[in-house]
Amino acid sequence: MTITSTVNLTTELDLPAYLFGITMLLIVMLVHGFVLLQIAKRYEVKSFLYLSEQKYSSVALVFYISILCLFLTHLFEIILWGISLRVFNLLPNLGQSILFSGSTYTAMGFMDDSLPNGWKMLAIIIAFSGMFAFAWTASVMISMTKNFRQAYTLLHMQKLKLPTEVIERFK
Repeated sequence: MTITSTVNLTTELDLPAYLFGITMLLIVMLVHGFVLLQIAKRYEVKSFLYLSEQKYSSVALVFYISILCLFLTHLFEIILWGISLRVFNLLPNLGQSILFSGSTYTAMGFMDDSLPNGWKMLAIIIAFSGMFAFAWTASVMISMTKNFRQAYTLLHMQKLKLPTEVIERFK
């Protein structure tokens, strides 16, 4: 086996894409997990305190701020992928790298696959990172809605001027 055939085989199998992609996937998931847990922890503590203080509108505010932070986390991860694509000179400029990352991360696929040969599999790995991140975010959002729904219901029970004993039974 010659050096040329080894290089061709490496390129055909997208081996650089696997190595780079798996490394970046791990980095992105570590960042995602750390930030997600920080957002969820802060939301749980604040919403619990606001529920106990009967500040139901504040629970909603903290919920929506947390959702915004989750969204910004995904944007950061798309930018992180884009920067890494540009650093490895896989796409011609940073803007195109970030746009390609976003298209792939969200699995929208509105851009052509402009990665060079030997790196095509990277698009699939980026898409997997987005699917993993969105699934993880969705599970956290579902758990966050428990306190949000409780605050929303209690607020409307108060607006309906239900007796205190009815409201207390709901808690």
